[in-house]
Amino acid sequence: MALDPIFSDAVIFASLLSLLSIGLTLTYLTTRVPNFAHASFATIGVYMALVATHIWGATPYVSIPVAFVASGLVAVSLYVFILKPLIRKGASQAILMIATLAFDLILIAGLNIFADFVVQTFRIASREFTLRSYDAELAGLPMIVFVAPAAIIVLSLTLYIVLKKTKFGIAMRAATENQDLSETVGINVKRIYVVSWMLGGGLAGVAGALMALWFQGDPNLGPLMIPSIFAASIAGGFLSIYGAIAGGLLLGFTEVLGTRFLAGEFGSWLIAYRPLIPLAFIVVTLMLAPRGMAGINWSWLERRVRRHGSGD
Repeated sequence: MALDPIFSDAVIFASLLSLLSIGLTLTYLTTRVPNFAHASFATIGVYMALVATHIWGATPYVSIPVAFVASGLVAVSLYVFILKPLIRKGASQAILMIATLAFDLILIAGLNIFADFVVQTFRIASREFTLRSYDAELAGLPMIVFVAPAAIIVLSLTLYIVLKKTKFGIAMRAATENQDLSETVGINVKRIYVVSWMLGGGLAGVAGALMALWFQGDPNLGPLMIPSIFAASIAGGFLSIYGAIAGGLLLGFTEVLGTRFLAGEFGSWLIAYRPLIPLAFIVVTLMLAPRGMAGINWSWLERRVRRHGSGD
């Protein structure tokens, strides 16, 4: 199957960006603080894939559950041992945000130490590496081209069922919307928040494990990814799980295909300015739709379009 690699790039990046955006949104729902360490949770998943491939001698996909648990536990540690005590002491949102930045610096340092350990102990490349050659093929294409979008489809259906059809989902939505009232009716809000952080960090780890099959892995990958993740979450509304999925898909395709289009029109020198696309997304979203796609009155727009189409 002949497929331009740029479309594979777009499908994979958009799908994984949606996974990362969902995770960031889940953690934001609990503390209302942008978590700048979120992208580094994904980097943990990248290194779990490296370990599974080069040390365990297994397929990179084996690392997915391990990456989920490892990244999830790191996320829970950030919430339980740093953010929660600060919240209890009445710390401002700015202080909490700075705390996530500090945690991110510590996490990046730890990832660099781990990368050095892997090089010295196992004699394998642990910086600027890719595991593309270890992926299987389906219909002449790497499996990740199918696995990444499939992960979003399965996750979307699962989240819908959990949030809408289960007692835990109802309790989770109630806890994130009104903590005091939820505690009054007997909901264990603390447990709900811990589970939210476990899920948010775990999804980032899964995205990271899959990223290693297509993109270049490095301990400092997090700071490079964080603008895109925030842009996707902001475009989705930051308080909507489904908006996060839509924002991730929209920004992912725009960032990859938009860069390709602009480079074709004005020259390859524009590729270096690809990071400006998510920043532009943030500015445009905050100016035109501060609540993101989740805050747009779609039914009103649909009526206007129909009225315009009928000539009224």
